[in-house]
Amino acid sequence: MLAKHLINDSVLPLRTSDTAVTALNWMEDLRVSHLPIVNNKSFLGLISDVDIYDLNKPDEPLGNHKLSLIRPYVLHNQHFYDVIKLISEQKVTLVPVLDDNNNYLGCITLTALIDKLANTASINQPGGIIVIEVNSIDYSLSEIARIVESNDAKILSSYITSFNDSTKFEITIKVNKIDVSSIIQTFNRFDYIITASFSEENNLDDLINDRYNSLMSYLNI
Repeated sequence: MLAKHLINDSVLPLRTSDTAVTALNWMEDLRVSHLPIVNNKSFLGLISDVDIYDLNKPDEPLGNHKLSLIRPYVLHNQHFYDVIKLISEQKVTLVPVLDDNNNYLGCITLTALIDKLANTASINQPGGIIVIEVNSIDYSLSEIARIVESNDAKILSSYITSFNDSTKFEITIKVNKIDVSSIIQTFNRFDYIITASFSEENNLDDLINDRYNSLMSYLNI
């Protein structure tokens, strides 16, 4: 999925002639803390609510405000992983998207990004979740997939969590079976360490909410 496919058309850019009050009202309506400023098609930068509060001149045009952020943006043909990286690094609530000539095309909101992550991770599909701990040198997705498929199941999604000062990976897989007991037994026979599993629908909801809250906390938004 490319950045251009995630553009939210409901978020209109600000102009330098717009006032700080206008910007704050739009931010409140959209539930964001940043908005893009453009001059015709040229992207000038993002303004944050903190920028406006610091100036404390609500009737001043935005052109008189100093922007605390550099010009954070992604190009239209960048992968949505790049969008996630930018949000994490810059702690912004939306990301402007530019074309190859650096013209403003639109922006990607955090909500659109979360929706895409949910679809990518197959969160909306029924299934069970297994969390496995392995040494990094022993990690083999093909072997993990073989074990899952030997129990008449398929991996819907997976991701790896690494830890500082550790040689271990935490592998989280979602499979297309609610009851994962037979899969866990097979993993145990191959000496895999299962640190958690979620089979019931309520447990899946708890895990999804936990992962969502963890992402929000990580992004500090």
